[in-house]
Order: sequence, then C-alpha cells, then structure tokens
Amino acid sequence: MSVALLVFPDFMLVALGWALRHKLGFSREFFAGTERLVYYVLFPALLFQAIVRTPITAGNAIMLLQATAAVIGAGVALSWLAGLALRPTSLGLASSAQCGYRFNTYIGLALSASLGGTQGQTAMALIVGFAVPMANLAAVYGLARHSGGSLLRELARNPLLVSTLLGLACNLAGLHLPGPVDTVLARLGAAAIALGIICVGASLSWEGGKGYGTLIAWMLAVKLVALPAVAWLVAGLLGLPPLEARMLLLFAALPTASAAYVLAMRMGGDGRMVAVLISLGTLLSALTIPAWLLLAG
Repeated sequence: MSVALLVFPDFMLVALGWALRHKLGFSREFFAGTERLVYYVLFPALLFQAIVRTPITAGNAIMLLQATAAVIGAGVALSWLAGLALRPTSLGLASSAQCGYRFNTYIGLALSASLGGTQGQTAMALIVGFAVPMANLAAVYGLARHSGGSLLRELARNPLLVSTLLGLACNLAGLHLPGPVDTVLARLGAAAIALGIICVGASLSWEGGKGYGTLIAWMLAVKLVALPAVAWLVAGLLGLPPLEARMLLLFAALPTASAAYVLAMRMGGDGRMVAVLISLGTLLSALTIPAWLLLAG
C-alpha cells in the first residue's frame, strides 16, 4: 500500500492532463508547445543536475550501462519476436515494436525521486541517459524503411543524450555547480516533471487499435511483464546494489514513451495504433509498477 501511495500522485497528474485536453478544452497546439519546452529546456536541465549533484564512480557507471543495455536488448528481441509468433503486417510490427522497449522518462524520474530520493533519481537519470540512444537507435532503425533521415544526426541533436553526456563528464571530472546555477536547474527540473507527466495524460488516445488486438497484447506483455522480469534477473546476475537494482526494475516497468507516437507518425507508421498501445500501457502500469516493486521487496 505504501508503494501504491507513492505512485498514485504521479498518475493523478496523468489524469489531470487527460481532463485538461479532453474535457476542459485545452488545445493540441497548447500541449505541443508545452512538450517542446519540456523536451528541449526543462528536462535536459533536470537530467544534467541529477547526474552532476551525486558523486559517481566509473565502475558504477559501467555497471549501470551494462544492466541498461541488457534490458533494452531483451526488449528489442522480445518485441521483434512477435513477427515470428504472430505474423503481423510489416507496418504494424515496425510501428508497435518500439513500444516494447521505449520508456516514459517523465514518470520514471518522478517515481525514482519518490522511491529513492536524490540518489535514486541520480541512478535513474544515468539509466535513462544510457537508454536514450539505444532505444532511439532501435526504434528509428525499425521504421527506417519509411524515412530517409539521418540516424546519427538525430542522436547528436538529442537534448537528453547531450545533457546526460555533459553531466556524466562533469561528474567524473569532479566539477560542482555554483549555488545560483544549481538553484535555477533545480527549479527547471521541478517544472519538467509536473509538466511532462501532464503532457503524457493529454496525449492518451483510445481509437485506432482495430485489427491489432493480439499484437497490442503482445507488446504490453513484453513491456509490463517480461521486461521487469529481465531487469530483476539482470540486477541479480550483475550484483547491483539494492538502490540501483530497484531503479533498474522501475525503469523496466515504465510504460512506453509518448514520443513513440510522434516517431511512428513522422516515419510513416501506424500512429493511431501506437497511441492506443501507449494509452493502455500507461493505464495498466499504474497497477503493474506497484506490483513489481512490492514483489521485489
């Protein structure tokens, strides 16, 4: 019950975002602008500060990198296995596969602070920073046949990846933020979490999954059931400390990123089906995240 109560406020923000968009008349353009602000300004500030403020050793960072790579790799493999098991259309598989291993960063960092404090949020920021290029690479590659864009250019311009690398470099170099700068970044980060989660709720959609029931169920099972189990196993095999193991499990149990819909639409995929997958995953994760955390202890 205590874990469920820690998770509850963030999912209330998801509900608020849905109500603002669908019941109170806030426009799609309003939330699109807010999402750009969060993605390009507020969230990079949060990642950078979270990584810089807690001392990190090279060995600890490498261990988390290995664990993150194992979880993302398992998610990619299990998602694309649906092509052999279910024989869906190539477009449906390419669009939905990313939902089996992409993750909602906003919810992850909010819950990590609630469950693990400053050290928990730092561990989650590192995991997220390592996972961003891996997940983006796999997702873009899966949809690449529908677009001629440059993958390397997209990764180099990704603000989450850039802020993570800068934060890690500053941390390992022993640099510290001046007081006023740290305060500004802290306030930007606080705004990022609330606004980011509200935007998640605003993006929820329930139309467009017709004919994809089995494929949607497969991807939900991978993301919310199989991947947390993999994270639990990986944490034990690598001997991660309890806090890092808990954050890795939380990361694996997160619902799919809302950006999966944007990527599917931009690269000619089935965005409506992806939107349904994201919405169902976000709703179900309000139950599965507390269940996994309680099971892990």
